[in-house]
Amino acid sequence: MARNTALHFRVVEAKDLPAKDVSGTSDPYCIIKVDNEVVARTATVWRNLNPFWGEEYTLHLPMGFHNLSFYMLDEDTIGHDDVIGKVSLSREYISSHPRGIDSWINLSRVDPNEEVQGEISLELQVLKEAHRQVLCCHAIEARDLAPRDISGTSDPFARVLWNGQVLETSIIKKTRFPHWDEVLEFVLEEETVGGAPLTVEVWDWDMVGKNDFLGRVEFSLDALQKAPLKGWYRLLPFPSAEEDAGGKLGALRLRVRLAEDRILPSRYYQPLIDLLVESILCPPEDKDDITPLAVLEEVCSVESRQDVATKLVKIFLGQGLVVPFLDYLNLHEVSRTMDPNTLFRSNSLASKSMEQFMKVVGMPYLHEVLKPIINRIFEEKKYVELDPCKIEPSRTRRISFKGSLSEAQIRDSSLEVLKGYLRDIVESIVGSLGKCPHTMRVAFKKLHGFVEDRFPEVENQDTKYIAISGFLFLRFFAPAILTPKLFNLRDQHADPQTSRTLLLLAKAVQSIGNLGLQLGHGKEQWMEPLHPFILSSIGRVKDFLDRLIDVDSENEVSENQSWTPFHPSATIKEGYLQKRKAEGLHLVSRFTFKKRYFWLSNETLSYSRSPDFQVRTSIPVQRICAVERVDENAFQQSHMMQISTRDNGGQLSTMYIQCKNINELNQWLSAIRKATISNECMLPFCHPGTFRGNRWTCCLQTDRTVRGCSRTHSAVTLGDWSDPLDPDTEAQMVYRQLLLGREKLREKCVEFAGKETTLEQGRGAQEGTSDRRMTAAARLLEVIQDLEQAHNAFERQEEEERAAASPAPHP
Repeated sequence: MARNTALHFRVVEAKDLPAKDVSGTSDPYCIIKVDNEVVARTATVWRNLNPFWGEEYTLHLPMGFHNLSFYMLDEDTIGHDDVIGKVSLSREYISSHPRGIDSWINLSRVDPNEEVQGEISLELQVLKEAHRQVLCCHAIEARDLAPRDISGTSDPFARVLWNGQVLETSIIKKTRFPHWDEVLEFVLEEETVGGAPLTVEVWDWDMVGKNDFLGRVEFSLDALQKAPLKGWYRLLPFPSAEEDAGGKLGALRLRVRLAEDRILPSRYYQPLIDLLVESILCPPEDKDDITPLAVLEEVCSVESRQDVATKLVKIFLGQGLVVPFLDYLNLHEVSRTMDPNTLFRSNSLASKSMEQFMKVVGMPYLHEVLKPIINRIFEEKKYVELDPCKIEPSRTRRISFKGSLSEAQIRDSSLEVLKGYLRDIVESIVGSLGKCPHTMRVAFKKLHGFVEDRFPEVENQDTKYIAISGFLFLRFFAPAILTPKLFNLRDQHADPQTSRTLLLLAKAVQSIGNLGLQLGHGKEQWMEPLHPFILSSIGRVKDFLDRLIDVDSENEVSENQSWTPFHPSATIKEGYLQKRKAEGLHLVSRFTFKKRYFWLSNETLSYSRSPDFQVRTSIPVQRICAVERVDENAFQQSHMMQISTRDNGGQLSTMYIQCKNINELNQWLSAIRKATISNECMLPFCHPGTFRGNRWTCCLQTDRTVRGCSRTHSAVTLGDWSDPLDPDTEAQMVYRQLLLGREKLREKCVEFAGKETTLEQGRGAQEGTSDRRMTAAARLLEVIQDLEQAHNAFERQEEEERAAASPAPHP
């Protein structure tokens, strides 16, 4: 049994930000920290006081957390970036909103005294000596303190305060992991009971100016007189109410949801999975009958439908039944649709499941089709505009060296550029038949058949194509073209000029996906010059869709094989990184880092001089025992990680790697940690520095083999489409959604029972239908109750184990 903490957060947009640049605007971006560790950075939105990001992240945190903070900054080309403000959310506050937070929150000012982190190891006790009592504070060590100096370290010392008296430890210079091992004592007056608390503060010593606050922890004297205390204690800021700037610094719109779950052994979730699978394998003969899967859709809130769809898609992928699952939902959706123009237009479970299915299964396909073209658009940075109201004559000098161009010339030039990009996009899509995953093709084939049977009329002959292109073009290709960063096609959002080009291209691709049915009916008549190209592409798209669904579906459905995102030897992640291997004790120069091309699979981590270089160095993934960040002061370089491996003889070796930015660092950390998730040799501690000058740069210890001074984070990962399937975790999330909708489920039982009573009295033709509906709802309620009882039993067991492990209080 394991615990799973998943933090889902989306940085949506900001508004009314203050201008930080002389131009009267700002270039804002967000840094997201969990307990003062940077886990993500949004793209910079240039020259905008009301930026939109829409960036979504999922962070898996097995060890839990205390605070989630969003820092708004203004990027500057020269000098340090300007801090605008922050939003800080405590774990308790997030937990108090089980359905999640979705709101505008005012930015508050950043107070250095609140930016604390780390823990301190203390041993506290009251000793009774002849005619007196002594309060002893043993300051042992601290770890992961905030870096306050420009070198990326601090010069920490501990200050202990009690009853107006102050004692201090020695100063340990240039470390965030100080070892003091000093005992500080206060003599208590006779019969001292309660009174002033004992406070331990940690400070960074500065030769010039004031010392910097690093955190504090407070203890009750009453508690210490009853029993001694020893352990690691989290450092906290000074108690003060966070200052809300009253909107003067702007506001940030966030969506945050915390899922904290106890993951039970698989056998407890099997009845729930069996019920869901039963809906697929044993569908009701009467289309009006209600299955457990249909009841699940009814009781889930609209806001949670996308999460539920994602989990269901992964559950059925794991069962090898994703195509029958989509068939069931699509057939139900098609059967209840009366107007073909409204088919799949709502956010139903069917439409959300198809959308998530394409993202989970088809993301490598999307990258192969669009990435080369998207990269070229970003690199060329061509000025494109068709709307006469938005053409900027001042930009025309960048297009022609012969002087300014007229608006007509700009439109003609823009039209040719757009047609060239669109031609490449369409060519890449219609030529991608062999790249499209077989499972996607089978799902589209089944959907095509359902729609063709439901709307056989001549006037609806294009509906079967639009049903497929509506997903493939409108919900897959077009959104990826519009915002490439959200589909991991680019590391950064586009600048305003490139963003406009992408918007026009996405509009055109949407029109092609709609088979040109809406052309000329909208307000954007200035798009008309592209209509001939769009109309000429429709025939090729139809032919592509016909070939796409010309696939054998029998083997796909009968094999029922569990899906995996990657073959064990397939490349999960690749790219250029800067590599250095730990060698000796000499001073490390930045020039000892060499550019190498890395490949990661579930079997090996390998690298060579270039992607085409024949000689590769490979490290078996099973030998990796730690993948951690490296402090900036270790090499005076940022965005670094270390990969520790153990050879057959048990010897540890470390390779240091530098990434180009914080997001690339987090992505590589997460990818390698996922690949090593089953390794049994993972280290619990490591050194976030390097051994240089006969000592570790992090904790200053001179023993090279001493245990690491920082805890490792081998299970802290970012969630994405390539996550391995975890049926227990996915089933737990479905159970949580059912638990939130239990009252609605009970209401359904009562509703179906009332209908059955009415039918029995009238002895109608549909007698028994409501009884079957009631049975589906009742069976779900029974599964929920059984899982709830299992959770309660494990919780009681954990409490008993904690009570048995805790030491008995001293008399």
